[in-house]
Amino acid sequence: MTSVLRGKVAIVTGAAAGIGQATARRFAKEGATVVLCDRAESALRQEAEFAGYPPGKVFTYVLDVTNRQQVEGTMQEVRERLGRIDILVNNAGITQDAKLARMTEEQFDQVIDVNLKGVFNCTQAVLNGMLERAQGVILNASSVVGLYGNFGQTNYSASKFGVIGMTKTWARELGPKGIRVNAVCPGFVATEILKTVPESVLDGIRNACWQRRLGNPEEIASVYTFLASDDASFINGVALEVSGGLSL
Repeated sequence: MTSVLRGKVAIVTGAAAGIGQATARRFAKEGATVVLCDRAESALRQEAEFAGYPPGKVFTYVLDVTNRQQVEGTMQEVRERLGRIDILVNNAGITQDAKLARMTEEQFDQVIDVNLKGVFNCTQAVLNGMLERAQGVILNASSVVGLYGNFGQTNYSASKFGVIGMTKTWARELGPKGIRVNAVCPGFVATEILKTVPESVLDGIRNACWQRRLGNPEEIASVYTFLASDDASFINGVALEVSGGLSL
């Protein structure tokens, strides 16, 4: 297999578990030096030590994407340490589900702060370096919920709709500067987030998908890998649904 990301430096937020973890592992397999960022320090350490990353090809940073100062400091340290940042995957995200009538202001604000403002923070923090080099790839985690909405997810849907809006705006602004910006919109994927969902609800989700199953994190990681690579050099401003046909 060709190492399509050989020589690239990639930052993945929310990299300690789920889709972020799978994406970081796949990027490393494809030759990238990977910077794992997450709030979960112990999980980060375990991932770096036991997931089989090549020596010298993985670095970890405890990072809260809502903390602007911490984000800027981390990105600056990565540039000083590794010379540049070629790829940013804005994967960090949370849910705080409730029907509109019961959703608290705190629940709404927390999700918007992480899922939307966090993407803004991280992207601004890597942007100057990419502009100086006139190249880079920014990949944002949206969701099918950001395309079609979902019951009980006012905050999450709003954040993921917003990510698509930022993606398309940035693609217009940055495309002429050599920087591609795309979003991935996964359907329902078998990660820790779904472990709290009752099996009866999961059965309904599976039946709504034409492939009659949940997605795997590795399947989403494959899409991120393609979009990060030069094979996707003419793809910019896309919000790509990866849902097994959920919306058909």
